[in-house]
Amino acid sequence: MKTSLAAKAVLTALLLGTLPLASCVVTPPRVYVGGAIAVAPPAPIVEVEGVAPGPGYVWIGGYWNWVGGRHVWVPGAWRVGRPGYHWVAHRWVNGGGGWRLEQGHWAR
Repeated sequence: MKTSLAAKAVLTALLLGTLPLASCVVTPPRVYVGGAIAVAPPAPIVEVEGVAPGPGYVWIGGYWNWVGGRHVWVPGAWRVGRPGYHWVAHRWVNGGGGWRLEQGHWAR
């Protein structure tokens, strides 16, 4: 079976295009894992909730997360609610030598 010159050129281009990726190292972003942070979070960003996409949806407001040594805003979103539960928002608490993020969660 003969391979056309055009097919060989395309294959060569694909192989050469992927060579730089062979040495890439993908690392996950450094995210907050519970330690004390010396920097207070900025004031919350005012978000426009809009209209729920359907019945039973709950607005989960945005919050400041700690990523890569700085505060990064995580935007709010509509999520399907859990019957019998309510959403407790993320919040930063100052104490014990710095700021700590209490993760948002569903509570009864």
